[in-house]
Amino acid sequence: MIALRSVLFNTIFYVNLIVRMIVLSPYYFVARRQDAYRIPKNWALSSHWLMEKIVGTTFEIEGMENLPDGGYILAPKHQSFWDTYALLPWLKDPVYILKRELMWIPLFGWYAKKQRMIPINRGARGKVMVEALRRTKEELASGRQLIIYPEGTRRPPGAEPLYKYGIARMYRDLQLPVVPVAMHPGLFWPRRSTMRYPGHFKVRILPPILPGMDPDAFFAHLIEVTEKASDELLVDTVERNPNLPLPPTATRRLAELQKVNAATA
Repeated sequence: MIALRSVLFNTIFYVNLIVRMIVLSPYYFVARRQDAYRIPKNWALSSHWLMEKIVGTTFEIEGMENLPDGGYILAPKHQSFWDTYALLPWLKDPVYILKRELMWIPLFGWYAKKQRMIPINRGARGKVMVEALRRTKEELASGRQLIIYPEGTRRPPGAEPLYKYGIARMYRDLQLPVVPVAMHPGLFWPRRSTMRYPGHFKVRILPPILPGMDPDAFFAHLIEVTEKASDELLVDTVERNPNLPLPPTATRRLAELQKVNAATA
């Protein structure tokens, strides 16, 4: 039954995305940019509804009060495609730094260009990265929110953290608060898998890390607070969903946490 629900959800999810992009394009491309953003935000909400109704997966968000006014950097854990769009409805005017190849995709790339997303060549250095930073500063100066994944790529739940130092450089150069986000959508929407699992989980928005710290100290602090919350939510999620199949990384991490708790008890 879960496999059938997964196939049904995946099919409707992508049909919903493509049809909305085609049908609503006339409005999207003539509307004011901020007004046009309602289309991807509403699509995100509809995707949450589909996942709840078809798969049986729900979530709750903790810590909305930790989102600052104006510009900031949102730094979520990255485990699945779900977390690339999940928080869109609750962010005022987010901007992403994207692989430039994504901008070449018909419709998607046009939509991203309309929202002034920032394409980069990941293999480039020098002038290209300087230009990307200039564009980022320009967008955030107008009060937008940059979404950047500190680990760079999707990681399975419970995996050893592998943060990239680029987030510390952004923190130093942009002089804006960084808001860590811990969550485990990868337990319900695993990377590199078509399976979708029912259950309930939390998204935890942590207090912002204010500008002014030494970049190395910031980097260590970001990892510490994010991973502490991530461990707490991993335990909470598994307790709430005892029948959820776990990847080996999550099983190992839970065993490690149990040993630590037993040693300190």
